Amino acid sequence: MTSADGGDAASDDPADGPAADTAGRDLPDGVSLPTDLETVRSALLSWYREDHRSFPWRETADPYAILVSEVMSQQTQLSRVEDAWHAFLERWPDAAALAAADRADVVGFWTEHSLGYNNRAKYLHEAARQVTEGEVTAVGDDTALEPGEFPTDPEGLQELQGVGPYTANAVASFAFNDGDAVVDTNVKRVLYRAFDVPDDDAAFEAAASALMPAGESRDWNNAIMELGGVACEQTPSCDEAGCPWRGWCSAYRTGDFTAPDVPTQPPYEGSRRQKRARALEALREHGPQPLDSLGPRVRVDYAPESDGDGSREWLRGLLSDLEDDGLVTIDGETVALQR
Repeated sequence: MTSADGGDAASDDPADGPAADTAGRDLPDGVSLPTDLETVRSALLSWYREDHRSFPWRETADPYAILVSEVMSQQTQLSRVEDAWHAFLERWPDAAALAAADRADVVGFWTEHSLGYNNRAKYLHEAARQVTEGEVTAVGDDTALEPGEFPTDPEGLQELQGVGPYTANAVASFAFNDGDAVVDTNVKRVLYRAFDVPDDDAAFEAAASALMPAGESRDWNNAIMELGGVACEQTPSCDEAGCPWRGWCSAYRTGDFTAPDVPTQPPYEGSRRQKRARALEALREHGPQPLDSLGPRVRVDYAPESDGDGSREWLRGLLSDLEDDGLVTIDGETVALQR
C-alpha cells in the first residue's frame, strides 16, 4: 500500500511476514478504543475528503495501474515513483501490453528509474501474464476468471506472482473498495500515539480492523495513512495539519509523542502545541471554567493583564484556535470542551 510519506510502506518481499487476519477478532488485552467510534471514524473521513494530497493512483480504480504503483512504491520515495509510474503506463497501459513485452525491457525500465529490486519487475511482468491468460481463479471456487480480469479481494489477488498480503490488500482496497485495514509504520505510529495501542503486531492489527468502518476500505486506508504522513509524522504537525483526532489523542493530551519508530521525544517542551494540550487536559479534568481560572493551568507564568505571551489576550488567541478547530467553545469569559 503506497505509504503516505514514501519509503515507509510495508513490503511483500519474502523477508516480510504475512499480516494476520483480524476480521471479527475481539480486541486483545491492553487495547481500548473510544466508545464513540462512529464520531472518531467520521472525523477522520471528513478530514481526508475535505483536503488531501493528490497522487495520480488515488484518482483511478484501475487494478492494473494501482498494482503498478504499489509494486513501485515498496521502500521507494513517492517523488521518484510518480514520474516512473506515468512513464510505465504510457509504455505499457494495461496488463495485456505488459504481458506482451520482453521481460528484459521491463527490467531495464526498472533499473533506469532506480526502482529497487529487479525481481519486482519480473514478478509484475509475470502477474500481468497470469491475468491476461486467465490463470487466476475466483475466490470460493476453482473457476478461472476471464482473461484480463483481476481478482477483487485480497485472497484472490495473492495468486498473482510476487503479490503478498500487503500489496493484495492495497489493490483490493483502492481498486475494489474490498480490502482489510492497513497496518504500516505510519498507522502503527498513529494508533500508538492516539489510542495507546501497545507496540505489538496483533494489537495494532486488531485495533486497525476495529476502527475501519465497513465498506470504506478505499477512503479509510488512504485517510489513516495520510494522517500518519502529514499530521502524525515522526515530528508531529497536529495543529498545523488540523489533525481530526486531537480530541481523543493520548499523545496530544499528555505531550508524549514517542512511538515505535520514534524512541526519543520530538521537540515539544514550551511549544504552542504543549499549551494547547494543557488547555484541553484542564478542561477535561475540571470542566467549563472562566478564562482566568484556566490560564494558570495552561502556563504557570499566566499574567492576565500583561502584554504578549502569558496574557489574557494570548490565552484568548490560543483558545480561539482550538475553537476554530472544533475542540472548544467560548461563551463570553467561559470556555468548555466542544461536545
